[in-house]
Amino acid sequence: MAKVALIITDEFADWEYAMIGGIGGSFYELDVAYFSPTPGQLRSMGGMTVIVSNGLEELAVWQPDVVAVIGGTVWDSETAPDITDLLVAQYDRGVPVGGICGGTLALARSGLLNIEPHTSNDGDFLIRNAVGYEGASNYVQSASAVSSGHVVTAPGTAPISFAAAIFEAAGVPKETVSQFKDLITAEHN
Repeated sequence: MAKVALIITDEFADWEYAMIGGIGGSFYELDVAYFSPTPGQLRSMGGMTVIVSNGLEELAVWQPDVVAVIGGTVWDSETAPDITDLLVAQYDRGVPVGGICGGTLALARSGLLNIEPHTSNDGDFLIRNAVGYEGASNYVQSASAVSSGHVVTAPGTAPISFAAAIFEAAGVPKETVSQFKDLITAEHN
């Protein structure tokens, strides 16, 4: 059973983790766990209150197979947590690392987007909000998730393709991931 670590913060984006947490654990037998730089009671952008008891130290000990940073309002603020060491350590261990929406800022600040093709809400969002980001030449304007090497990125409007890319990174068979995308997007076809 592959282990997927979701990093959330106060004011996390409800829609960006839901498919990974709900479908990944229930239907694809992924071991999905939640971690936060500030464990305790967190409130989502939609007003849901959750208790996250695992800090980032526990994430490292847990040794996930995939790490995904979920967006939220904190990532483009002055109070954004610095999770560079954790992300780089996981990446160096060969763990796929993902970020969606504001979560891409954490990857950009850590240097992980300097050499890999990637996307986000838009290129200026990364330049404006991520000190140390030098990957503008590798930015891909995309409405869907972009996977390259061990890096997965997505704009906040792409939670389905982000979930699919995280599932694939966790070893869910491509055929199953394709069925997931077809099922979830069927009402739009």
